[in-house]
Amino acid sequence: MKNYILELAEKNKRNTGNRGLNDFRELKIETGISVNAEGSAKVQLGETIVIAGVKMDIGTPYPDTMNKGNLICTGELAPISDPDFEPGPPDSRAIELARVVDRGIRESDAVDFEKLCITEGEKVWNVYVDFYVLNNDGNLIDACGLAAIAALKVARMPKLNEEGKVVHGEWSKEKIPFKKIPIPTTFVKIGNHIMVDPDKDEEENLDARLTVTCSESEINALQKGGEGGLKLEEIELCLTKSFKIREKIVESIAKLKG
Repeated sequence: MKNYILELAEKNKRNTGNRGLNDFRELKIETGISVNAEGSAKVQLGETIVIAGVKMDIGTPYPDTMNKGNLICTGELAPISDPDFEPGPPDSRAIELARVVDRGIRESDAVDFEKLCITEGEKVWNVYVDFYVLNNDGNLIDACGLAAIAALKVARMPKLNEEGKVVHGEWSKEKIPFKKIPIPTTFVKIGNHIMVDPDKDEEENLDARLTVTCSESEINALQKGGEGGLKLEEIELCLTKSFKIREKIVESIAKLKG
């Protein structure tokens, strides 16, 4: 399979979809798929399908951010989505996935967590972002990252009763204070070729992987994967391409309304 992928790459072609090395598969984003979540989204990237949901409750702040709300991201790789995924506690892949999504949101200041502080040092909003893989055909990082951002973008704040407790199933008109739109872009290196949005076959034959999360003018986070290395000029190429790709994708998120 690797030789076949390389043969196609020489012609600027890919294993799936009518696309070149710099092209994403078709992206579809749907919101409002859960009536119980504060915000929810379904993302389909080619044949990869994931859903994300946002829930909120009141908790205590972290010791190093006493004036900010908390972000907690978790991911589930369900066996129904891929025969390689097994039931049980999160494995290293699920843990990495959650960390990369979390870091992209946190480091970009996508959400104004200071506005989610109720009483400094005592009471803040916890924001839980959970995502589930329904079908894995590669590039779960980008699919889950986009689903998480879309769900946060449309999320509404829960209502509080007179005692200051969350009224489950009821929402205020106020939305989560959303500031920026970070977009994750994953590249893989196979042989001497750099390609974006890898499908599952490409992931299984990669030499190296790099995920770049960027907002409008900033690189927010990087995640390296794979056993192979990347040259400095290859990393710089990925950084440059990530901003161009973001311009194509960001409008799909920006136009979402809760």
